[in-house]
Amino acid sequence: MCSLNWQHQLCKNPRPNPDIKTLFTDHTCTPPNGARASSVSVPLAAVPKAGAAYPPLTAHTPFQPPPPGPSLAGWMANAAASSSVQSAVVATSSIPVPPNQESEQLMKRLRPSGHGVDEATYHAPIPQPAWSVDDLPRTVACSLSHGSNVTSMDFHPTRHTLLLVGSANGEFTLYEIGLREMLLSRPFKIRDINACSAQFQNAVVKDSSISINRVTWSPDGELIGVAFTKHLIHLHAYQQPNETRHVLEIEAHSGGVNDIAFSRPNKQLCVVTCGDDKLIKVWDMHGQKLFTFEGHEAPVYSICPHHKESIQFIFSTSLDGKIKAWLYDNMGSRVDYDAPGKWCTTMLYSADGTRLFSCGTGKEGDSYLVEWNESEGSIKRTYSGFRKRSAGVAGVVQFDTAQNHFLAAGEDNQIKFWDVDNTNMLTCTEADGGLPALPRLRFNKEGNLLAVTTVDNGFKILANADGLRTLRSFGSRPFEAFRPQYEASSMKVSGAPVVASISPNIGRMDHLDRNSPAKPSPILNGGDTASRSIEIKPRISEEKPDKAKPWELMEVLNPQQCRVATMPETPDQPRKVVRLLYTNSGVGLLALGSNAIQRLWKWSRNEQNPSGKATAGVVPHHWQPNSGLVMTNDTADTNPEEAVPCIALSKNDSYVMSACGGKVSLFNMMTFKVMTTFMPPPPASTFLAFHPQDNNIIAIGMEDSTIHIYNVRVDEVKTRLKGHQKRITGLAFSTNLGVLVSSGADAQLCVWANDTWEKKRTVSIQMPAGKTPSGDTRVQFSSDQSHLLVVHETQLAIYDASKMERIYQWIPQDTLSAPISHASYSCNSQLVFAAFADGNIGVFDAENLRLRCRIAPSVYMSSTAINSNPPVHPLVVAAHPHEPNQFAVGLSDGCVKVLEPLESDGKWGTPAPADNGIPNGKTPASSATSNHAADQIQR
Repeated sequence: MCSLNWQHQLCKNPRPNPDIKTLFTDHTCTPPNGARASSVSVPLAAVPKAGAAYPPLTAHTPFQPPPPGPSLAGWMANAAASSSVQSAVVATSSIPVPPNQESEQLMKRLRPSGHGVDEATYHAPIPQPAWSVDDLPRTVACSLSHGSNVTSMDFHPTRHTLLLVGSANGEFTLYEIGLREMLLSRPFKIRDINACSAQFQNAVVKDSSISINRVTWSPDGELIGVAFTKHLIHLHAYQQPNETRHVLEIEAHSGGVNDIAFSRPNKQLCVVTCGDDKLIKVWDMHGQKLFTFEGHEAPVYSICPHHKESIQFIFSTSLDGKIKAWLYDNMGSRVDYDAPGKWCTTMLYSADGTRLFSCGTGKEGDSYLVEWNESEGSIKRTYSGFRKRSAGVAGVVQFDTAQNHFLAAGEDNQIKFWDVDNTNMLTCTEADGGLPALPRLRFNKEGNLLAVTTVDNGFKILANADGLRTLRSFGSRPFEAFRPQYEASSMKVSGAPVVASISPNIGRMDHLDRNSPAKPSPILNGGDTASRSIEIKPRISEEKPDKAKPWELMEVLNPQQCRVATMPETPDQPRKVVRLLYTNSGVGLLALGSNAIQRLWKWSRNEQNPSGKATAGVVPHHWQPNSGLVMTNDTADTNPEEAVPCIALSKNDSYVMSACGGKVSLFNMMTFKVMTTFMPPPPASTFLAFHPQDNNIIAIGMEDSTIHIYNVRVDEVKTRLKGHQKRITGLAFSTNLGVLVSSGADAQLCVWANDTWEKKRTVSIQMPAGKTPSGDTRVQFSSDQSHLLVVHETQLAIYDASKMERIYQWIPQDTLSAPISHASYSCNSQLVFAAFADGNIGVFDAENLRLRCRIAPSVYMSSTAINSNPPVHPLVVAAHPHEPNQFAVGLSDGCVKVLEPLESDGKWGTPAPADNGIPNGKTPASSATSNHAADQIQR
């Protein structure tokens, strides 16, 4: 069995005995005779457009500042031509240098032609929808008091309302803007003072105060990088929804660390830093230094890793106004330019990577915002609208860009906006006042929210119409700018590895164990509460959106009452859809059919769908690679209609693992090629779940009722867990509780310690009277991992996850009396979507399992399907990873449907007006029972 050799198949210079260490890191062999292969990743623009939604792990952090050179084409070509020179300053590194021919090819692409073209030529960017000034986020949605001066901010790369904030007190904090809640806060702490230099120890003794210069997310949003004003950087692994784990402490520079960024040379995640010691350094995820770049004559102010085609490089700027560029080699700086103002400058590419901007302030107080012509190394545009800095006002103007259309800079107690194609200022806003002279700012990656710092140690969130809709989707609280509740609900706080062996984390298991966007806990995690002053103003009914409000049952009976999209039929249409997943990016749907074939649909970014995300308002297209390959699972000569299917999708949407009666197959989502197969039957695999802290460990539920803990790295089953009497039908990990919960067709739940694999307890699901304890049972943790949803054809149940005690149970009744075929939490765990064997769909309040909305079969199916024998009905439900009210269903006739409320409604269900304490004078149509009859627990 060669579980890792699928990587070797794609190697350009395969060796007989490749050194392959992990399943999820791309592999290449070193060419013979000392030749150096290029393994620097190709930029996203070079990937065929049809596959752009599923790139390999090569994307760089969307917001990083880069700079120009004497000619981008020129310095790259010259660098490649002289790559044999050795520099004593550069540390030994395993990262290959791009070969000469690649640099030459890029040079030809960038070199201006003879008839005077003055712009660089790149791959054509994706056409952008029409825009207007109304697309600018200028409406104040909310204000948050942070309690310490905000020094840096960065939005999560995919969860667009998750904001990372760094402070002058050395603390970093994570906010869920959709709920105006602080999820966690981590104070500065020296992890190992004895490992630090004597210089650093003496500096701390003299002055113990340490501030944050920069916070940033890694490209996949799984790591947080923090640069401090004294010597150190910290890396933390983010664990949804409100946990972090310290990964690495590095004494990176002598003096302050002024900037930190992530990059992926050789497809290897690295950290790039710069500091007061005039150096730029590159570190691997073990904390080993790969490169030191020396050449600046003043402290280095900012850095920006970037790439053009296969050429990876770093821009840097220093306090003397110099701009330099470096390749990951030992040849030193490729350019030496003066920035406008000749002082502090930050550089930044547009989102599509085709346009380069810089912004900074000179020592005399003049600020500059310019666009560069990369092919000439000259300034193409200088944007107007800045005022000379007043005497006594210290600092540097900050800027950002969004949607490939807008520039924003903070100056003169305002936010100023420009159209990238017009040098005149477009508009400005004071954001209702309270901004400092030079406010810091940051767009989210969709450009519909803008975070801006305030003078009172806080920040404001500005939004456009789309941003307000996004915020409104988090609950019943309206996000209208004039509502004073925003200020009333503000929070005041004041205060004193993804390890290298783990590559793309797999986080979604068979749909029911997928990670969801954060639902904040009222408990603040991390830090010593005794050393903090925390004031959270009461919210009354708005503390938990939707939960405290009574809801009147909404009956959706016809298609005009909601939005429905039908996925286009395919040549390999199955009889049934047996598993269904949204891609983690929210732009695609993946369906596994009873014929063992997986189909993929993608939504495109266009005028009808500017976000490019899945929506019921636009029909997507069936996507296949140019090769025409189909993702077909191994069936081991069995009837796939009788198999128990299982599926898991990687967090970066690059790989999918699945089985349908035969071996487990790993597919590349870009090419649909089978990368490897393992675990041949018997017994057959029936459920897949990846260990949340080590993607090389997979829990595999089996047909024979055992659970295999399989190590991908060594292709070996490490242990077998025995506790069920029938096949395994569900697996869910909790990192907070350190457990694996399994469910089986025996209606039993088993709880296992996920370190020793010892069984901690068994819980028998209480069956309704007259029902036998059999049938598939599914489990899913809520996003905060405090509750466990248990789904059986006879019931929905919510358990206290820490005690495994049932809190609520709902049994089919009234208009929803048919057996439950499938159910899932919404992405924020505030709703439960449940499908029934008669075609009905129920939307329940996850807090108490009260029915909020019933969707009749006539809403999303034809009369022919409803009246067929047997009637068509949904077999699986999938919740959108970012839109709390959107879900999809896979039907027993092979069709897939996407459903969401009308835009005018915004959510499923209608808040009921109070009448003597009872909604409309009547009770809800159906409700759950609390746990007055506990399930049987065996220890």
